[in-house]
Amino acid sequence: MPDWGGHHNAKNNTPIRAAIIGLGRLGSRHARHLVEKIQGVDLVAACALEDDQLQWAHDELGVETTYKDYKEMIDKENIDTIFIVAPTPFHPEMTIYAMNAGLNVFCEKPLGLDFDEVAEMAKVIKEHPKQIFQSGFMRRYDESYRYAKKIVDEGGIGDIIYMRGYGIDPISGMESFTKFATEADSGGIFVDMNIHDVDLIRWFTGQEPVQAYGLTSNLAAPELEKIGESETGVAQLKMNGGVIATLIGGRHAAHGNQVELEVMGSNGWLRVGEHPDLNRVTVFNENGVTRPSLQSFGERFDNAFTDEVQDFVNNVAKGTQPNVTVDDGIKALKIAKACQESADTVQLVDINL
Repeated sequence: MPDWGGHHNAKNNTPIRAAIIGLGRLGSRHARHLVEKIQGVDLVAACALEDDQLQWAHDELGVETTYKDYKEMIDKENIDTIFIVAPTPFHPEMTIYAMNAGLNVFCEKPLGLDFDEVAEMAKVIKEHPKQIFQSGFMRRYDESYRYAKKIVDEGGIGDIIYMRGYGIDPISGMESFTKFATEADSGGIFVDMNIHDVDLIRWFTGQEPVQAYGLTSNLAAPELEKIGESETGVAQLKMNGGVIATLIGGRHAAHGNQVELEVMGSNGWLRVGEHPDLNRVTVFNENGVTRPSLQSFGERFDNAFTDEVQDFVNNVAKGTQPNVTVDDGIKALKIAKACQESADTVQLVDINL
């Protein structure tokens, strides 16, 4: 279990000076956590393209200096750590620039969309072994997944036979997703939605996939066809140790945010997030008996996001590399893209990691 208590910079006992690139739906959450929850760090600068986002960071969070050009921010600011929460296609160039500037980097998933750019990114990261790099697979920090993993590791459900990962956004998020995907390439349903499930399947099984078969549809949101996106994606993975896994991504859950993982073992099953309950309240009224549901990934994983970033800050302070490596990010991206390739070509795709 990682130590998530606050640590100050071991060298001089002062907080780590950090900046953030991107203040959208996830970036603003990370920024608020850095200011209000994370120990041992000061958020001193922020970069975004929207004036209202920069104004929010200044007024709400007290971030002194704001920029629209990330290179200018890195060049000018006295920082040693940067958080990259910009659209995925920009992750490689931003990480490369930051690493070459001597900074520690926390980069949200996925690492990027273009394999050549991601390979160059990984090369630069490995050329700077004393700088800390961490990718945002926050589900490994979620208490429920950690508890399930412990049960599996201790043989509590026997050998894993099958796994299924759901990642389905609420209908209410469709408008903001459509705007995002119109302005930037999301990478497709499997890269955008299921890359976390891919990472969990690798983490739980210790196996690598060798084949993928994917299917997509737009029955519930035909308007996404125009921007080259899919509303629903389903993929089967064949793992090298015999485990079979299913990924299901979607954007049309009427009840809320459905993020679920099923692990079927030879001696029992586990399900994480089977019911996306907002809390422990059950409402009895004219609508019958109902349970309020989580409406966003932010609500569901707020503690995991906090623990993940705290662990990164602690790693920076202590000079230790995280358990999640850039190679984990590359493998997850290759697997998710293989699922998309299969869906696009209607062919079984071999995966060579």
